[in-house]
Amino acid sequence: MLNKVLLTFTDSFKKDREDLSAVMLTPEKHLWFGSDETSTIERLSYIDANNFGDHKQFRVAEFIDLPAPEDEEIDIEGIEYSDNYLWIIGSHSWKRKKPKPDKSDIENIQRLAKIKSEANRYILARIPLVNGELQKSCAHPEDASVKLTAAKLQLTESENVLMEVLKDDPHLGFFVTAKIPGKDNGFDIEGIAVYQNRIFLGLRGPVLRGWAVILEIEVELSQAGELSLKPIAEKDQCYKKYFVFLNGLGIRDLHLADQDLLILAGPTMDLDGPVQVYRLQINTNLQDDILHYPKYVQDIPFGKQNDHAEGITLFEDITGTPSLLVVYDSPAKTRLVGDGGVIADVFRFG
Repeated sequence: MLNKVLLTFTDSFKKDREDLSAVMLTPEKHLWFGSDETSTIERLSYIDANNFGDHKQFRVAEFIDLPAPEDEEIDIEGIEYSDNYLWIIGSHSWKRKKPKPDKSDIENIQRLAKIKSEANRYILARIPLVNGELQKSCAHPEDASVKLTAAKLQLTESENVLMEVLKDDPHLGFFVTAKIPGKDNGFDIEGIAVYQNRIFLGLRGPVLRGWAVILEIEVELSQAGELSLKPIAEKDQCYKKYFVFLNGLGIRDLHLADQDLLILAGPTMDLDGPVQVYRLQINTNLQDDILHYPKYVQDIPFGKQNDHAEGITLFEDITGTPSLLVVYDSPAKTRLVGDGGVIADVFRFG
């Protein structure tokens, strides 16, 4: 480990600091976060190499229309910055109620039988980011003739157009239509990376006989102001699919490093287990009809029922050396500082 960084949020974020699920460092030395329990985006500013603070919260509903009230979580599992846009993606997953200690065994068994889908989880959106501030629309800072506009992928009655086309997929369609919850090896998006016009989505699940899946899509802005899928594969298919071997692990985050896709891999199910970083080259020669074996880079430590690595971002602009910042879901209590702080780790990378 290279360093530890204290992330200081406002006291009102006390509970949600334990549910950080995505992180991105942008050129202004801001750290942007998503939480899997909110419908907001969090920004911390650089103080020094060991501290980020001055927390500012942005309500996603201020920039795009949400299909459900904003007190229903988006379950943001991926965050990305590309060409003056901040991209976010929800999990796109079903959820199962979990047992609670104040319930009886009979009540908890009944809870385990209940699954549901929440409309806000099917958000894939881009929001203009200029001079460290999110905007609903604005001129491109380098070309005033270009307008930057907040937009989301077109929704359907209960999901979105991506989920609609995946229902007929020979590998993923069963998991989508069977409504298998994400933490039961069901369909669950937990990472986004944007390379030029290509959007890569990492799936925590399903993992198929040890093989994880990355989806690639491209979008365009429709006259209605929504993002629509573009045909990018044979037979006008709107997505490509890559099978990657991560030693049986699912994808917990994606991050772009030049022309390489960094993959944070971890357990698909709700358990402690290995967490590793892999590297996959995504140049124009990346094929979607072969099996891929990304290069193993390094292990990330994990705890016992805590410290589950959920988000990574390159941190070289802060440390001056190749490095990764890692944030955790369910952080160990020793990481919590006061009512708003939580400690993240910085690892040498390369």
